[in-house]
Amino acid sequence: MLACGDFGRGASKEQASHWAGQRDRMVREQIEARGVRDPEVLAAMRTVPREEFVPPAVRDHAYTDGPLPIGDGQTISQPYIVALMTELLEVGPGDKVLEIGTGSGYQAAVLGAMQVSVYTIEIRPALCHEAAQRLRRLGYATVHVRCGDGYGGWPTEAPFDGIIVTAAPEKIPDPLLDQLKVGGHMVIPVGSFYQELKVITRTQSGFTQKSVIPVRFVPMTGEIERHLGRQ
Repeated sequence: MLACGDFGRGASKEQASHWAGQRDRMVREQIEARGVRDPEVLAAMRTVPREEFVPPAVRDHAYTDGPLPIGDGQTISQPYIVALMTELLEVGPGDKVLEIGTGSGYQAAVLGAMQVSVYTIEIRPALCHEAAQRLRRLGYATVHVRCGDGYGGWPTEAPFDGIIVTAAPEKIPDPLLDQLKVGGHMVIPVGSFYQELKVITRTQSGFTQKSVIPVRFVPMTGEIERHLGRQ
């Protein structure tokens, strides 16, 4: 497990230019080429320094087309999945989003770069504290981090314009559904071994859902496991 401060702390002009080129290439070849079109999402993906959100040992691979380990058995999702999930939320400046599963903070930073207020919860204390310090150091002032179990959401800040979940439950937690605004979207991977990325939309009369693509996320842990055990 990496201690706080083991992630990147800045770059020279040459390094900054190198990483900017890598981001632009990532967006063109991995994201736009697969159909993501939201200009705010694309701009955020070009802006957020992904190399700052991965450990030094894998930093050279920060912009490759795949997930990377971030410690504690967790991963940072591949860039395309981050962009796709962000686009599916359909949020913009001034909106409020709940994120379950902060990880290294990259997804929250992308939303923060879009001037979205993000309330993000991470169950693993070490990852949580590292992410909070990293996001603060990098200046993402609209991102608020809480350490704890995300099953119950963040009731004092509800309702949310969007909810994004970056770990896969077998069943969608009811408290999260309750905290979604009418008209808002929840983007969430659902399943055990076989998972599907779903978009849940709250309507005046209930919820609708659609499946987007097959995915592979780490399982959601904590209170969700106890609820599944009662079924």
